[in-house]
Amino acid sequence: MTTALKLGPADHGRPMTPEEFEAADWQEGYRYELIEGRLYVVPAPGLPQISLEVWLYQKLDRYSSLHPDVFNFVTAKSRIPVPDRPEVTTPEPDLAAFRDFPFHVPVERRRWEDLTPVLVGEIVSEDDPDKDLVRNVELYELVPSIREYWILDPRPVASRPSLRVYRRRGRRWQKPIDVAFGETYVPRLMPDFALVVDPRR
Repeated sequence: MTTALKLGPADHGRPMTPEEFEAADWQEGYRYELIEGRLYVVPAPGLPQISLEVWLYQKLDRYSSLHPDVFNFVTAKSRIPVPDRPEVTTPEPDLAAFRDFPFHVPVERRRWEDLTPVLVGEIVSEDDPDKDLVRNVELYELVPSIREYWILDPRPVASRPSLRVYRRRGRRWQKPIDVAFGETYVPRLMPDFALVVDPRR
């Protein structure tokens, strides 16, 4: 039996097994991931970032209900196993959309390792922007099922975010697409959808 560890920001970088990670007792106010077999800790987002996350989630979830052949499950809580890493690496994006979510599998038997996201999204962290703009660009590229990676950037003004999109071509990302506040992004992945980058809309 694994003894539960009480962990917080001082444990950033601590080597951990998946079993220890699952059993840990976490200090509130932070988000935790297991990256290259080590604990990665960032402060929990503030209300402006959460507001943008909810806005984008609602757009994707509404689309999913109308186009279940494209997405049949959208969530703000997920874990993405990255293959072919020397140590366990499971980033936890702010948003993930899945095409073949196994609703036929009993709830207690569903595992992140069996799921294949087609789109992931992050709201840039004020405290650690490189996590979303650099680290996760590299990690999500290694997950073949992910067709697009969206990065919503609230800096410097959360009410006027910008969007950066990575689209996959084969095994690699194409050159990123930058969409300014108020402009419209039309994803290849999502027929009959256009995103106006404006949280008021």
